[in-house]
Amino acid sequence: QVQLVESGGGLVQAGGSLRLSCAASASIFSSNSMGWFRQPPGKQRELVATISIGGRTDYVDSVEGRFTISRDNAKSTVYLQMNSLKPEDTAVYYCAAGSTLRRLTGRPWVDFWGQGTQVTVSS
Repeated sequence: QVQLVESGGGLVQAGGSLRLSCAASASIFSSNSMGWFRQPPGKQRELVATISIGGRTDYVDSVEGRFTISRDNAKSTVYLQMNSLKPEDTAVYYCAAGSTLRRLTGRPWVDFWGQGTQVTVSS
């Protein structure tokens, strides 16, 4: 049973924008922090942004001011709006859901992963 389903990846020129969506099952969405990770080619997966149940957001420094994470509670969907894209943003982007408590105390917190969506930014 697929719990998180991403969409919205693709190919875009540097400076362009994309919006990723992640549809979650209602039970997962209503009780977990949500986040986006990415894995560039040949590199480790890294956290990009998170949003708590209450809507508090956090970003990795490299995307601060360019990316916006948001959640639509009525649709059980989390979004990642990506603006001013750079070639170094090229990666497979993964939606994630998991424990807010573990996330805030620095422990591994992801319990659910999406299948990933490719984002390619050309120079």
